[in-house]
Amino acid sequence: MEERTKIIEELSVEEREEILIDAALTLEDAALEALVEGDKQFAAFSNNMAEAIRINADELARDDPESADKVLQQAAEVISHFKANHPYRLISTAVH
Repeated sequence: MEERTKIIEELSVEEREEILIDAALTLEDAALEALVEGDKQFAAFSNNMAEAIRINADELARDDPESADKVLQQAAEVISHFKANHPYRLISTAVH
């Protein structure tokens, strides 16, 4: 864990913020897929987590790289849990 935190600390503030925003986007995509599949609870959780990351991305990236690393780990765990439970990705979320 210390190794990952050191890597995060070596990145610029802009790079850390971009990674956090990318994690939020990935969570939002997973939330949309979960909602289409009928998993409202995961969709709400994932959207809330994405929103919290977006709101605090600047502060985390600028002031607290260690917490930014923990947030990224948690987001990665949520996303990997979703992918494990939904191994077949949706091709389209269009409803006809």
